[in-house]
Amino acid sequence: MSKPKEIFLPSLDKEIGAIHPINQVKFDLIKLLTSFGFEVAEGPEIESEEFNFDMLNIPATHPAREMHDTFYVDGMKKVLRTHTSPVQVRTMLASKPPIAVVSPGKVYRKDDDATHLPMFHQIEGLYVDENVNFAHLKDLIYKICHSLFGEEAQLRFRPSYFPFTEPSAEVDVLFGDKWLEILGCGVVNPKVLDNCGIDPQKYSGLAFGLGIERIAMLKYEVKDIRDFYKSNLDFLRQFK
Repeated sequence: MSKPKEIFLPSLDKEIGAIHPINQVKFDLIKLLTSFGFEVAEGPEIESEEFNFDMLNIPATHPAREMHDTFYVDGMKKVLRTHTSPVQVRTMLASKPPIAVVSPGKVYRKDDDATHLPMFHQIEGLYVDENVNFAHLKDLIYKICHSLFGEEAQLRFRPSYFPFTEPSAEVDVLFGDKWLEILGCGVVNPKVLDNCGIDPQKYSGLAFGLGIERIAMLKYEVKDIRDFYKSNLDFLRQFK
């Protein structure tokens, strides 16, 4: 008589995963901004130069294109988007004010070091309506930063330049004794509104954009951005 075969059940002691820190920061920001009335809008990662640059007041001869030096495809006719701003262009072309959208997604630039990657995640916001001004923008930025870093976080706005906003500012948050830049923002340039068929005499807007990896690095005290993409379980288990 043959010996009965032993039956082994699979172990029920399985490790429970967690949301990746990049997605956690993204989800937190989307939840905050949708609570203010913003809607989530998404667009293609392979874009035309027209939507990625021209419509945003960055013509072919503009030096700002060097800052966005990126990856071209389809015989230089298409580009891996360098920011999620083309989603704002698409939204303005398809909608009439009031417009309030937030656009999260992957973007691509030729960067590769301990604080930059050639692919990273960005989230941008756009609000267009009558009588929108910098005071509205500043109030929104304070709400975003206090949500991320606590009500005691100290902010400063530095004048800056972006082709698609005017006036423009970069926002720093004080960490210890150092000011660290976390986002760019500004009042939508009237040329951009006009390019999208929106009357700049009647409407104005605010826009902001931030890199999700940078926020996650600051929030979770990560020193090297590349750690987010190494699939190192010892690293990822910290964020359960």
